[in-house]
Amino acid sequence: MDTLSLQNPVFATYVIAATLVILKAVSMSWLTVVRMMQVKGGFRSPEDLRKTALNLEPDPKQLEPNERVERIRRIQLNDLENLPFFLVAGLLFVLTDPSLLLTQVLLYGYVVSRLLHFAAYFTAQTHDMRAALWTVGSVILIFITCRTLLAALGY
Repeated sequence: MDTLSLQNPVFATYVIAATLVILKAVSMSWLTVVRMMQVKGGFRSPEDLRKTALNLEPDPKQLEPNERVERIRRIQLNDLENLPFFLVAGLLFVLTDPSLLLTQVLLYGYVVSRLLHFAAYFTAQTHDMRAALWTVGSVILIFITCRTLLAALGY
């Protein structure tokens, strides 16, 4: 069986986990736009103040930061700081031929930790709560990276 084939359940697990985190990250842009339209603000560029069908009453205050919009942007930035490492590390981990159960626990665990982190951030939970959820994902990422390194070194 080819390692990088959807016939390989370990690789299929990676593909599912990677697809979920990519869809989550991409959805943040859409959520930002929805929030900007809801609050009619949080815009960033001066040209956003032009009168259009979507902005019939432009106001310079629309360029001021809006906490509801900025919260989504912070969540998206957190994804952009974390998800690329998972995508690369997860793929390299698959190449080590780990067990299916271990792969599922780690990769799906990472996805769940990111979704819970999003929910905590979106609902303005404490930093401690967000940090705990982030830590779970970070520890998983460190584990799969170190395990991959050890496999590459022949251990």
